[in-house]
Amino acid sequence: MTSKEPELRDRGFFGQPRALATLFGVETWERFSFYGMQGILLIYLYYSATKGGLGLSQTLAAGIVGAYGGGVYLATVLGAWIADRILSSERTLFISAAVVMTGHIALALIPGLVGVGVGLILIAVGSGGLKATATSIVGTLYSTDDTRRDAGFSLYYLGVNLGAFFGPLLTGLLQSTIGFHFGFGLAAIGMAAGLIQYSSGRKRLPDAAREIPNPLPRRMFPLVGGIAVAGVIVVVLLVVFEVITAANLAIIVIGVTALAAVAYFVVILTSRSITSDERSRVVAFIPLFIASAAFWSIYQQQFTVVTIYSDQRLDRNILGWEFPVSWVQSINPIFIIVLSGVFAALWTRLGRRQPTTPVKFGLGTLGVGAGFLLFLPFVATGRNGTPVLALVLILLVFTIAELLLSPIGLSVSTKLAPARFRTQMVALFFLSVAIGSAVSGQLAALYDPRNEAPYFSVLGGTAIVIGVILVLVAKPVLALMRGVR
Repeated sequence: MTSKEPELRDRGFFGQPRALATLFGVETWERFSFYGMQGILLIYLYYSATKGGLGLSQTLAAGIVGAYGGGVYLATVLGAWIADRILSSERTLFISAAVVMTGHIALALIPGLVGVGVGLILIAVGSGGLKATATSIVGTLYSTDDTRRDAGFSLYYLGVNLGAFFGPLLTGLLQSTIGFHFGFGLAAIGMAAGLIQYSSGRKRLPDAAREIPNPLPRRMFPLVGGIAVAGVIVVVLLVVFEVITAANLAIIVIGVTALAAVAYFVVILTSRSITSDERSRVVAFIPLFIASAAFWSIYQQQFTVVTIYSDQRLDRNILGWEFPVSWVQSINPIFIIVLSGVFAALWTRLGRRQPTTPVKFGLGTLGVGAGFLLFLPFVATGRNGTPVLALVLILLVFTIAELLLSPIGLSVSTKLAPARFRTQMVALFFLSVAIGSAVSGQLAALYDPRNEAPYFSVLGGTAIVIGVILVLVAKPVLALMRGVR
């Protein structure tokens, strides 16, 4: 009997290891709470008090949502470091899930901007830690030559999108009938369910999930703790003295994330431990990083501009009943569930004939820009005059663009990574998402429903130009990738 046979006999969850059910469940509930809350967050910020909101300007509200989105992906870097150096992936995931739940409780129970501030900070930090660890724990369930690995990740990704589909539907229904805080409360209940389910099944996870790959020496704990406390104090003081405000938060997140990305590139490229081929591959990742940031700056406007558009410009009337604004956020997960398998089968069938990674990135960036241009025929339809099917078509284009770039980005970041910097390269990809998410909020501040054509034209056209340029320089970039496609 080989060492693999006991592992392969564990097929208790649709032919996969039973432990996958634990991760499937916690990620489904986490995405339920995450997207459920995000589906109603923007309108909560800018709706008037008579509608249960905080009455902020749309510009300020969009900036807060964008900064929050960037903060989530920026926090993945911190979460990955804590998992690798202090707690292990499994413990980091458990604690992060509890932090997320606490954040949703704060949004549900603490009124006003205080509740928003406390809640979003906790959710961003917790979600970052969860994102940084859940995928890696799924990988520990399989040996490197286990043929079930890809199917297991596909099943896990299905859980992600099931949560993303049901979350906005149910929180939006509660928000529109009995109030925002009940919607936030449902998100908290969802995360609590995920935490309970994970607690009952975490013992099934393999020992590898509890290992600390690069333990921080004990003597360094006081120093790291002191730096963490000092950092929190500095941030609090900057907020108290209004150096950091809600109005400039998105710009600060963009700046911090950009500096972190530059620092990562410098550290990796100047390291003496990488070979010339590895250094060339890191250089090849730079144009992909730029295209990814441009892509996410458009794509993440689903939670800002598309939400405002759905509230004010979309005809949401069905047989005399107006469905909640947040329901629009459930369209993309449906397309992801349907099309992710189609794309996986397509790449498998094409094999070596499929487009190279730079071309896929270019087409993805071009595609999301084209999606923005599709808004143009409807700019003159007036308030709540755009048909739902038009937005469905636009989000279909967004989804196709996402499938050309997002999973490919995670894959190529591991393939281009030097052996000593594999985790850091994945973190770099998430930093491109963080920059794009924060930029999306800053750009959304320029959106005016009364004068939409310039906004959609300029941003959509810019994304298309960036995509075309990347397609045109694909061969030189591919040469720098030194054998990686």
